[in-house]
Amino acid sequence: MAQTNTIKHVASALARQTLQDSTLTRPVADKTPIRILPWLQVVKIGGRAIMDRGPEAILPVVDELRKLLPEHRMLILTGAGIRARHLYSVGLDLGLPVGSLAPLAASEAGQNGHMLAALLAPDGVSYIEPPTIASQLAIHLSAARAVVGSAFAPYHHHEFPHSRLPMHRADTGAFLLADALGAAGLTIVEDVDGICSTDPNGPDGDKAQWLGETSHAELARHTGSLPVDRALIDVMANARHIGRVQVVNGLVPGRITAALRGEHVGTLIRTGACVD
Repeated sequence: MAQTNTIKHVASALARQTLQDSTLTRPVADKTPIRILPWLQVVKIGGRAIMDRGPEAILPVVDELRKLLPEHRMLILTGAGIRARHLYSVGLDLGLPVGSLAPLAASEAGQNGHMLAALLAPDGVSYIEPPTIASQLAIHLSAARAVVGSAFAPYHHHEFPHSRLPMHRADTGAFLLADALGAAGLTIVEDVDGICSTDPNGPDGDKAQWLGETSHAELARHTGSLPVDRALIDVMANARHIGRVQVVNGLVPGRITAALRGEHVGTLIRTGACVD
């Protein structure tokens, strides 16, 4: 650090340069970042797949999560369901921009989270808002074995081009958070056994086969419907910590438990992260 006429100058290769210049950021960007919470398991619970089904689906999942508390420390994230789709419909009719539709859908994901946290409250589990997850997650997990939050990425009023609906929904938000925290793993809980080779409800549905393992690159070429957000496939390419994500069927007892223990019980999706 140089000092001239009482003015301090900090030498930096990035001074007055754009962070978009890869030749300047490569010496730092190519290094493996520190894992903030390497012992954390992130579990994303589908809104339409699980929460919308009512007590028949929710209560068994809650019981399974409760039994996992002594074994894992978890960040349980909830997605939005059919009410978010109704909000999208009303918002589009009113001409609301995509940046205004995102927080509306995220609010329903938060409502699902509040319900799930209330059911786990006797075990010390509570719901925390996204800003608290960003700044105080570690202290909450030192007081409880798990916390619940909304899985929606907090882009909210950011306007992404070429889209009338929010691109980064619950699956994408859960992955971005898990990867940023350097979590031990991410399990996406849906109402299907995993991902099919083709749309099981499409014209070639009789030829659909469940994929035990696939990659983000292969899914990018997938032409049928997917049980996960399309935007998730794009962000997986830039993963730094999470090497694999597993999609499991939460309606089958024991699948979440097995997935968190490292067992292959759904579809494993390989990301672009270079991990062992």
